[in-house]
Amino acid sequence: MIGLGLRREMADWDLASLTADFFEVAPENWLRRDRTPLHQIVAAGRPVWLHGVSLNLGGHGALQPAFMQGLRELMAELGATGLPVHYSDHLAASGDAHQLYDLFPIACTEAEAQRVAGRIAAVQDALGQRMAVENTTWYANVGDLPEPDFIQRVLELADCDLLLDVNNAAVNFKNHGGLTAEAFTARIDATRVRYLHVAGHEFDARFGLYIDTHSARVEPATTALARQWQATHGHPILLEWDNDVPSAEVLNEELQCLRPLSLTT
Repeated sequence: MIGLGLRREMADWDLASLTADFFEVAPENWLRRDRTPLHQIVAAGRPVWLHGVSLNLGGHGALQPAFMQGLRELMAELGATGLPVHYSDHLAASGDAHQLYDLFPIACTEAEAQRVAGRIAAVQDALGQRMAVENTTWYANVGDLPEPDFIQRVLELADCDLLLDVNNAAVNFKNHGGLTAEAFTARIDATRVRYLHVAGHEFDARFGLYIDTHSARVEPATTALARQWQATHGHPILLEWDNDVPSAEVLNEELQCLRPLSLTT
């Protein structure tokens, strides 16, 4: 299965023109909005999966029961037809007193792994099902555990799954060295992976860093690694393109590049 992140720029598009097998949306955008467009997608036989940005798993502020109840109701509503509904959020902090609309890294230590795993477990209890957490890009971080080992520890302690973002691993390697995306993913337990994210990134000379912009075509090496994982483990792949969203034609080209070779010829 190959999916696509649904963005506001696509609100007036004929989604039948997009060749995605499923779509992903930010649930925060739909808790208080008419959900008819989502139901139309599901009625057409294409699942809608939820990828959040504000759960603040790495923060210290109290989890929000009303928000989690809204998530649970949305998931039940979208899953009423029997199509699968997955929910994920980022293994990062996004603000305690205020939503900061950015993602901040968690120190890669045993103490933080235990603390964050407890928060994830509490969310799963509130939702009544397992969730997935996404490995993120970071531009500065501390800790004594290698990032994939820290992630594995969190997954085991919380008994949750991973949304494996291949692009994020590639960007972190370009910026900080250490493990290549191939080496990073090789240290991840594939049985914990729910699905994969891929996206494009760009170099910003102002900061001397590669930025996870989701505003360009996917790097060939990232595409190749994601396809290798899909061939080996059968995981779905989702394309994120959040900024400077191109035409449906370009998005379909990118989606086609992610499909197995037997389906692209």
